[in-house]
Amino acid sequence: MDSTPDDGHALVVYESMFGNTASIAEAIGAGLGDHFATVEVVDVAAAPQQVDDVDLLVVGAPTHAFGMPRPKTREAARQRGAADVPDRGVREWLETLSRPAHPIAAAAFDTRAERPLFGSARRPIDRRLRHLGFRTAAPISFTVTATAGPLTDGQLDAARQWAATVVPAMAKAWVR
Repeated sequence: MDSTPDDGHALVVYESMFGNTASIAEAIGAGLGDHFATVEVVDVAAAPQQVDDVDLLVVGAPTHAFGMPRPKTREAARQRGAADVPDRGVREWLETLSRPAHPIAAAAFDTRAERPLFGSARRPIDRRLRHLGFRTAAPISFTVTATAGPLTDGQLDAARQWAATVVPAMAKAWVR
């Protein structure tokens, strides 16, 4: 298949504490808007446990302590002034996400500090998606200037552009 389905459905699920990952998720959703009839961008707290009705799943979270956020790192973010700290994050959601009934394309992203930092949230998200049977594209990171942000210059444009490149890369998975 050379293009996305005309009636395609993309779902972007994110975890965010300071709003930076949410902004990236919205930009990704905007970038997917020209390629899918339906694009949903949802906080992980509202994410469904089954995604068999989507053609593309994009999942993102901030990098905390070298990986995906955990309850302890969420509490640390809360203590640093984060207002929108979820009780259940991407890590927990992925643990309960149902295996898809058919091949579904997926991609992972994270936000992380621009200074050299070891670890990432995008890699374990990608691994868990593949383990569940999703067909994944190369994961990507977007940068923030500090823990609470803001995003570094150009990151929202980069997220929109990345979303446009995910679509052709995932075309093979749309065949059901």
